[in-house]
Amino acid sequence: MLTGIITFAVIFAVVGSILYGRKLAKTEKLDAVFGNPERAKGGIHWVIVGSSFLLLTWLYYSWDMAKSFYPQSANELCQVAKVNDSLLSLKYLFPIEEREFKSTSIIKGENKNIQKLANEIKNSPNIREQDKTTLLKFIAKTQQSIPLLTNIDLLEEDTKNKIRDLTNRITWLTEDFQKISYPPIKSIEEENARIEALKKQGKWGASATAVENTVEIPTIPETKMGLKFDAAAKELTLISNDFFKIRNHNYKYKQLMKEIKDEIKAYRSSLDNTQEVASALAKDVLKIARRIEYASIFPPNTLDDMQKSIIEFDEVQKKEQGVLRLVDIFYFLLVQLFQVDQIVLNKDLEDGYQNRLIPLINLCYSLNPVLDLKTYL
Repeated sequence: MLTGIITFAVIFAVVGSILYGRKLAKTEKLDAVFGNPERAKGGIHWVIVGSSFLLLTWLYYSWDMAKSFYPQSANELCQVAKVNDSLLSLKYLFPIEEREFKSTSIIKGENKNIQKLANEIKNSPNIREQDKTTLLKFIAKTQQSIPLLTNIDLLEEDTKNKIRDLTNRITWLTEDFQKISYPPIKSIEEENARIEALKKQGKWGASATAVENTVEIPTIPETKMGLKFDAAAKELTLISNDFFKIRNHNYKYKQLMKEIKDEIKAYRSSLDNTQEVASALAKDVLKIARRIEYASIFPPNTLDDMQKSIIEFDEVQKKEQGVLRLVDIFYFLLVQLFQVDQIVLNKDLEDGYQNRLIPLINLCYSLNPVLDLKTYL
């Protein structure tokens, strides 16, 4: 409240001083001799303007303005950040914020690695010709495994059902997220535990009394909007974890991968100490095969419905933020609360002196947002 009054008083002082200065300029003698001591008198109004701008800059970049006019905004933005963070792991799979599907970029990258390794094998003077033939055969088989993952006819029904189930969960979350009753109270015990945690949690900027005595902005949701975004973030995290457990490994791919692993293992076991280069190259082939094995590669159009559901939820969650998006834009200029670790500036330091540096940190970050905030500490 006090900061708000000071802010308005400073703004009125700036406006009044500028108007007074303009009025005074009209009545001054413009043809006075340069260096006339009479003209050096007064001018306190310009001192007020300069000092006021410094004070406004400090209040703005210290978040004191936002804290005064929207005291719950930082805590709510923390919950929004949780949703964005949970969405990121899913969105990066699709050409939403990227140029192409993640699986496409993985395939391109591994094909380049395969070609590079094949050239290295062919041009290596330290490998026998028969070893080169064997290693190139391993590479050919590894390259043949990729089309087995992108063939829609080989996609198993169980994998389709899992993807369909996750898509439905995102769609249901989108529908529930728009309801006033969301999130529902799961149990009295959980609600009581949340209330007790809120009692122990400090306020914005009260790092000496906040949970763990380290956070600048407490992250436990305090408002109805905060609870909504927090619950959605938890559900999205579960969906993301379940998705990355899915492996598009059909029976032909499993059979080929078993052959590659067994043959490379047998080949490396047959080599002696003088054939370390061939053994290392065989290991490199196996590394590429395993990266392909653990990548989320699916046939084209398999994830189209899931992509649509993610885009729809993202649009809905931005709409549900309402005025909070404007607060984020105008009161937290360029300091995007995207990850909770960036919000909690005090995490790596034990004392609280760095709280006084936050205005300068924010100013530096707004001038150079590429750098991590913590590099200024």
